[in-house]
Amino acid sequence: MKKQILVTGGTGYIGSHTVVELENAGYDVVVVDDLSNSSADVLDNIEKITGQKPVFEQFSLADAEKTDDFFNRYPKIEAIIHFAASKAVGESVNIPLHYYRNNLVSLMNLLDCQKKYGVANMVFSSSCTVYGQPDKLPVTEDTPRKDAESPYGNTKRVNEDILEDSIKANPELKGIALRYFNPIGAHPTALIGELPLGVPQNLVPFITQTAAGLREQISVFGDDYDTPDGSAIRDYINVVDLAKAHVIAIERLLENKNKDGYEIFNLGTGNGYSVLEIVNGFEKSTGVKLNYKIVDRRAGDIEKIWADTTYANEELGWKAEIGLEETLLSAWNWEKRVRGIE
Repeated sequence: MKKQILVTGGTGYIGSHTVVELENAGYDVVVVDDLSNSSADVLDNIEKITGQKPVFEQFSLADAEKTDDFFNRYPKIEAIIHFAASKAVGESVNIPLHYYRNNLVSLMNLLDCQKKYGVANMVFSSSCTVYGQPDKLPVTEDTPRKDAESPYGNTKRVNEDILEDSIKANPELKGIALRYFNPIGAHPTALIGELPLGVPQNLVPFITQTAAGLREQISVFGDDYDTPDGSAIRDYINVVDLAKAHVIAIERLLENKNKDGYEIFNLGTGNGYSVLEIVNGFEKSTGVKLNYKIVDRRAGDIEKIWADTTYANEELGWKAEIGLEETLLSAWNWEKRVRGIE
């Protein structure tokens, strides 16, 4: 009998890739998504990759009544991977209440239902934004969290606290928070990838849309940071590598291998690349020249961050394997397929 996993936000970018890896690993997946920043068409493409279309329910997890009804109808769910959240740093600065309402209430509703319906296990989609601008690099899981630079980052920090406190209060619950660095790229089939609705808030989809002619030029937010070329530095991880870590985390919970009920892992490559290095890397891997300009810094952005992944490498037996140029090429292949570019 296949074990049933709930993936919230499963039609989204990271969620859809994780659904593929879960199905490839033999799990039965149920997806919940409100489709506020994704499309149900993703489910058909997941089926093309895996041969199995996940069960899908469309509603907002911020709706407590609908969330409770869902768990009442799906009594076989054994674990949750919680991706569903609003996720754009810049946007969160402009509409903070939407971010707090959506991101915090949805987790609390899930935790209520976990306790009520006996679903013990959760993998939570967290973020390196909880570290703010760290005093020392690279960051480990023990690096102190700082006041967030954006409401989005703050929701991740507060949600980690909510999850940890809930597990302390309810020993039957177990959880793993995975702190992502910057996911980029697409599935090698080019059937799923990052396709934000509206203007992209993240660098790589803005790059691919500019290369495809949808955007006039890329804005590089700042060239006066204390970095080698003046642009901000991030740790960019291939989304497929990231998705595979979720399968390992689920297995760890289901096999009762996690420590102290609640664990945290950094998921990155351990390497930092600047915005301009990503632009140049895209041009090198694809042969496509990009039009970009330097503009003022963006509210909520930090200067530089990258991960120390030793703990995840050793404790989970997981490591990011796909290189930067291959990752950027996969993003371009995805964009070309979506836009019908030969």
